[in-house]
Amino acid sequence: MNSIIPPSGVRGLKITVIGGGPGGLYFSILTKKAMPNCQIDIYERNKPDDSFGFGVVFSDETLGEFLKRDMQSYELIRSKFAYWDDIIVARDGESVTIAGNGFCGCSRKTLLQLLQQRCIEEGVNLHFEQNVDDLSQFADSDIILASDGISSAIRTQYQEAFGTKVELKKNRFVWLGSTKPLDAFTYFFRSTPHGTIVAHSYQYEEGMSTWIFECSDETWQKHGFEVTNEADTMAKIAEIFKEELDRHPLISNKSHWRQFPHVTNQNWYHNNIVLLGDAKATAHYSIGSGTKLAMDCAIGLSDAVIAHPNNVQAAFEQYDKTRRNTVEMIQYAAVVSLDWFENMDRHMQHSFQQFAFGCMTRSKKVTYENLRLRDKSFTNKVLKEFSENVVKSSEVEIVSAAFTPFKLRELELPNRIVMSPMGQYSATDGLVSDWHLVHYGSRAIGGVGLIITEMTAISETGRITEGCAGIYNTEQLNQWKKITNFIHNNTSTKIGIQLGHSGRKGATKKPWKGNEPMETPWNLISASPIPFNDNFTIPKEMTFEDMEEIKGQFVQAAKNADEAGFDMIELQAHHGFLLASFLSPLTNIRKDEFGGSIENRLKYPLEVFKAIRDVFPTEKPISVRISATDWAENGISEQEVITIATAFKAAGADIINVSTGNTVAGQKPLTGRMWQTPFSDAVRNTVHIPTITAGYIQDIDQINTILLNGRADLVALGRPLLLDANFVRNAQAYEQFQANDIPNPYKMGVSHLYPLKAAERKQAEGMKKALKPKSNKK
Repeated sequence: MNSIIPPSGVRGLKITVIGGGPGGLYFSILTKKAMPNCQIDIYERNKPDDSFGFGVVFSDETLGEFLKRDMQSYELIRSKFAYWDDIIVARDGESVTIAGNGFCGCSRKTLLQLLQQRCIEEGVNLHFEQNVDDLSQFADSDIILASDGISSAIRTQYQEAFGTKVELKKNRFVWLGSTKPLDAFTYFFRSTPHGTIVAHSYQYEEGMSTWIFECSDETWQKHGFEVTNEADTMAKIAEIFKEELDRHPLISNKSHWRQFPHVTNQNWYHNNIVLLGDAKATAHYSIGSGTKLAMDCAIGLSDAVIAHPNNVQAAFEQYDKTRRNTVEMIQYAAVVSLDWFENMDRHMQHSFQQFAFGCMTRSKKVTYENLRLRDKSFTNKVLKEFSENVVKSSEVEIVSAAFTPFKLRELELPNRIVMSPMGQYSATDGLVSDWHLVHYGSRAIGGVGLIITEMTAISETGRITEGCAGIYNTEQLNQWKKITNFIHNNTSTKIGIQLGHSGRKGATKKPWKGNEPMETPWNLISASPIPFNDNFTIPKEMTFEDMEEIKGQFVQAAKNADEAGFDMIELQAHHGFLLASFLSPLTNIRKDEFGGSIENRLKYPLEVFKAIRDVFPTEKPISVRISATDWAENGISEQEVITIATAFKAAGADIINVSTGNTVAGQKPLTGRMWQTPFSDAVRNTVHIPTITAGYIQDIDQINTILLNGRADLVALGRPLLLDANFVRNAQAYEQFQANDIPNPYKMGVSHLYPLKAAERKQAEGMKKALKPKSNKK
């Protein structure tokens, strides 16, 4: 990068950096190099050769960025690191190696010394053993950079202005070192009588490796660990991991047990103070991004200051604008990753290859295809193990997890892809029409394994809108029968009906007319007299008589569904509709036997379920769709969700369709790719019941990833199927899966579509390989 010389007459900036970590040092190097006439002073509370922690990790991608920004720093770091291409996942003596992962480890102490050296070379002033707690001495500084770590004193002093939030995560961890040499970044999982302990371990220089040990708080307590008793910690850990350490000692360095603080700040700057590194945002060590995040943000802040040498506020605004989205994405991935480790005990039940695959794909940034391109031998092992569990035959070669059969009672689905219930709002008086025949029929011809209809009302006043479908009279039943007959006569697809009642969310305009209450709404009912929002009328709190009437309507609808030819029923108990309104404490404030504890709140939805189970044929399955979180304060808890799923399983539910939210108007969901899968994972692998998952799942790669790591048994697509009725056929061609259920009139299309998709896949994979960061190994 060329140096920027400020215009004549413009004085150089005076920059004070509090904290001499990698972020503050790297910012100073880049900024001083580009703007030689600025004055930069770094104040560090420790000595120049002090360092707490052992090694830090960089990816090939990060190192490539260092190369572009400052060749001298890059070469210094590269001369001192330990490089590896493999990741090993080991569990109780079993292990698997996954190649194609370019990472390096470097001593934190060495990294700091190298960056200190570069600062001196560029003319940055370093002040050690300076514990700054009063900023008044820097009143003449244009910029005060707070890079003083997780417990930043400056950030704490102005925490209201920064909008600081610090959330301590559940697991306990301790950072230790060892002389044990390691050929790869290795996750060592070890079962103990008190739960799972994992070691995140890697070599960072010859003869030295980092070992971060992590476990649940319960496991930590039962082992009798103490926060600051390093000798006791090392003795116990060394015994548990004696095989992995292979007689090499553990080394401590103020190695105290901690809980990870997830730090966020609504504002990254206040007046002339700007945050950097862990003071600004933390990312869990399980994705190895703490130092990377600090140094990447140092680049972003330096670029902004160089671009606006005469306008500090404009520089800060640019820094926030260009970096916040990336930082939040990394933090989100880190939270998803740490969530996986917080639930290690749950994942340990999986067979080994599935467990290893789940570990590798835990943050959702890495998928099946990513790993397949890196190391096909590993993904072949994962797919082989999955195939053996599904088909129970070594003679059948499975090319895609998505296109394996799945059985519920006597209902066998041809594949794992489900059409999610999506309201069409196109019925008249509850009657489905030719629109619905084409809508559902085309997706069935398109190869979907299971169609679940839009919510179908059990009564006229159970509809959400006037355009919603119903199955509460004979005419409606007969119209549905036309659709089920077409699907059964022409495709292998199975079709289920979602039966529900809108409750307090009824009498609403169609979405394209505003999603507001109708001008002349019908009377609404709910568990409690709480309107959905200020625009909706207050619903009537259901009486015992109302409950009996509604239960009877559900029973009749279930009988009608069987007569109409549906293969399955899904009971609607999600998104704040009638039955769901009993389940959430935000919508159920009843004082009788149907309110209060989760056991009481479950009573009525369970009564309804048992009643329809009694009248629906034994060989046909019933699903229940629930909301696993309300995305709102004081909403339904994780333990309550487990209680709900367990109760429905005991009552005869065959599968749980795990959704989230839409219970209250003021929800604050955390969305993103495959964002609801952790909730499905929790229900499936705690309650031990099959699950359906959904939520921003867009392609066959994501579907295979979800299935292979055991987060769900079926994957439901909503919006992707709205404008692509042939999503499944295209995915089958992409996977080169030879489908045997393509209708005869369409089979000639295979000779065109399959080569086309094969060529597209080859081209896409070629681009991914070409874009893979260059190896920085010397």
